[in-house]
Amino acid sequence: MNDDRQQAAARALSSPLRLRVLRLCGFEARTNKELAELLDVNPGTMLHHVRTLVRTGFLAPEEERSGAKGAREVPYRATGLSWRTPLPRGSRVLVEVFLQQLETVEPEDLKTTWMGLRLNDEHKEEFKNRMYELLKEFKDRGPDPDGAPYSFFSALHPDQNPPAPEH
Repeated sequence: MNDDRQQAAARALSSPLRLRVLRLCGFEARTNKELAELLDVNPGTMLHHVRTLVRTGFLAPEEERSGAKGAREVPYRATGLSWRTPLPRGSRVLVEVFLQQLETVEPEDLKTTWMGLRLNDEHKEEFKNRMYELLKEFKDRGPDPDGAPYSFFSALHPDQNPPAPEH
């Protein structure tokens, strides 16, 4: 990817709203109007974001269809390109999206795990690679036809937990 395309892709993925659009279009195609309603955004604003994602290759239009009142509708589906594209600002934008999505989740439906690890460089790389391979394996399988939608979030970061002083 050339520098201009990389910069355009980075800008496209720097928006939490656009990342949420990609999630919503990951398994089924959705129109601009549907996305605007789902995300409580003005349709004109949503159209700007959808066009940005189409222009950068993250969304692809599907065949036109007629809406409820005969209006022309274009559904869009995520291409999967975002899975292979580094995110700007590291993973902070993903954390922001995750927190936005949590606002709609009932507390009893949220199952979390937070674990501290102490790893040397070799084991840290092994952990990262094995987690990536597991996630990639499930992504490559595609959606289960009878599956329910779930979201998964994980973060590996240095812990601000210094070792206890030696006695």
